[in-house]
Amino acid sequence: MKTVTLIATGGTIASTADSAGGPVNAGLAGERLLDTLHARPEGIAVQVEDFDAVGSYALDLETVHRLCARIDAVLADDAVDGVVVTHGTDTMEESAFLADLLVASDKPVVFTGAQRHAGAPDTDGPRNIADALRCAASGGLRGQGAVILFEGDIHAAREVTKAHTSRVDTFRSNGLGKLGEVDDGQVYLYRRTAARQSVPAPRLDPGVELLLLGLGSTPDYLDYCEASGKTGVVLAAFGRGNAPRGFAERIARLTASGVSVVVASRCAEGRTLPVYGKDSGGRTLEDAGVIFAGSLSPIKARLLLSALLGAGAGDREIRAAFADAERSPPGTAI
Repeated sequence: MKTVTLIATGGTIASTADSAGGPVNAGLAGERLLDTLHARPEGIAVQVEDFDAVGSYALDLETVHRLCARIDAVLADDAVDGVVVTHGTDTMEESAFLADLLVASDKPVVFTGAQRHAGAPDTDGPRNIADALRCAASGGLRGQGAVILFEGDIHAAREVTKAHTSRVDTFRSNGLGKLGEVDDGQVYLYRRTAARQSVPAPRLDPGVELLLLGLGSTPDYLDYCEASGKTGVVLAAFGRGNAPRGFAERIARLTASGVSVVVASRCAEGRTLPVYGKDSGGRTLEDAGVIFAGSLSPIKARLLLSALLGAGAGDREIRAAFADAERSPPGTAI
């Protein structure tokens, strides 16, 4: 008999409408979620804990840091084989990635949720919970870091993103594909993740801002970051890592004052690389002191930087961590 702890945090999966046509709010406890399962997976004992029951759009870094610490504490019990976290889909990929960075245990950590609320007649929550429990009890997922289980697909936390606002198959791992799937109650793994990156941060630095660049964007917001004492900035930049005119000069001023500036790409696939010169092409940004995020998405680059700064990392350590994230060798396919 395997033992899995289910930690319920709210989200659509735990939400119902207050009235017909009224707003949908989180509030169902973990035991209520278990009661919705059509049939509980055989051979798995489930323990339930209730965490902060809110929509994932209302979470903050401090709360998710506490969640990750709780996951680690639960997994430290030899009797527990894995953890399932029910969570809202809006920021699930971010919480899962932070769990991937912060949780020390190599036992399975599986995030799941729903796109259709618990009061909907065709809610997708019960099936997702059952499949997530099977994944958390699976020895094959040990050492794979945090994953998301949704609509039968298993995705690595580092690679997955929410791709559709409302479809039940919303999660995708662009360019890389899923790790595996659950089919008729069986867990199948098709590949393994790259070597995990661990950042044992005692806190997450909330002073890291994220800026999405568009055609003709101005660097004026960087002045605010400098004046307000922000500790880091992540740019969701063009293509290989390029920015509009004027950004290189402002960035140089930030990095000279000790602010970490990371450049990620707003593209869904590929990695950053300093290729283009002149005003604020990637080479000019490199000369201004930026750190390139490689294939890490902008929102996850922000989280990695926040964890590194929270751990007290300096510029050299931060650069090494982002480089290591790209150089981690792929696992052996199974």
